[in-house]
Amino acid sequence: MADTTYTPVAGDFELLTGRDVVADENFASQGYWKSVATIFFRNRRAVVGLVLVLAVIALAVLGPLLSPYAYDQIIRDPVNEATVAKGIAPPGTAQGPFAGKLFLFGTDDLGRDLWTRTWQGARVSLVIAFVTIFIDMIIGMSYGLISGYFGGIVDNVMQRFVEVAVSIPSLVIVAVLAIFMPKGMGLVIVTLLLTEWIPMSKIARAEMLKLKEQEYVLASRTLGAKSMHIIFRQILPNTIGPIITQMMFSIPMAIFTEAFLSFVGVGIMLPQCSVGSLISTGFNNISTLPYQILSPILVLALQMLGFNFIGDGLREALAPRLEDM
Repeated sequence: MADTTYTPVAGDFELLTGRDVVADENFASQGYWKSVATIFFRNRRAVVGLVLVLAVIALAVLGPLLSPYAYDQIIRDPVNEATVAKGIAPPGTAQGPFAGKLFLFGTDDLGRDLWTRTWQGARVSLVIAFVTIFIDMIIGMSYGLISGYFGGIVDNVMQRFVEVAVSIPSLVIVAVLAIFMPKGMGLVIVTLLLTEWIPMSKIARAEMLKLKEQEYVLASRTLGAKSMHIIFRQILPNTIGPIITQMMFSIPMAIFTEAFLSFVGVGIMLPQCSVGSLISTGFNNISTLPYQILSPILVLALQMLGFNFIGDGLREALAPRLEDM
């Protein structure tokens, strides 16, 4: 049989020069997080949510600084003291020595500036939510990853504990804590720490069960890598997307929980304020001073909508990572 092997010689191939080759941007290589950001910012509702959240955060930081009054300062007008002290002064321009000064949100029933108290309350609510959710993320993520990685008896024992924790109503936890702890920010933070880590642990465990049989994990085991190294250095980076999405949905839930606890009287106590305590005060005076409840309800609604819109946008942007969950 004749040999048909062909040996290339000079002149068989020629380089194309002077030709502009334009790559198709739709198929251009780009990083994972860059593609996530591109999809996220194409979502108009997610962008609106981001703008709302950033606006509320900016006003929570700068709003109290824009007012000459402290959040717990009782403003007394010698000419119209009875009106202001009773909270009858509606939003508008003050009288007497305060003539020309504008109270955008009015004053409360003790004569305190509601503009300052509203944004101070938003600041307190956001701080509580971010701190507790960050700690819950660390606890829940570690718990779920360890449970899913080791499996077997370890996973069974850890998941039975989760089921017991889920079966306890939050109101029961609050009632028990109120017996041993004073009412205030500490009670709210502990309540959120005891309840909000469980959803994150379930997300982390589901991701671990999906990823622990991948080839790179097997290669790490073969090379003698320790279990903690594989969990937190190899698998954890691949679970960040779903956990961030869960965080975005947990933050508004934490804000709502804080508002509810303050509304029922076991959260932030006077003279401190939060969105929930301001709503509670406005609700008690709604028949005589209905304007007092408008500003904290509006701030709470903007926070809830903003974070939920961001969560929806992240879930859609991270869909390739979440489709198998």
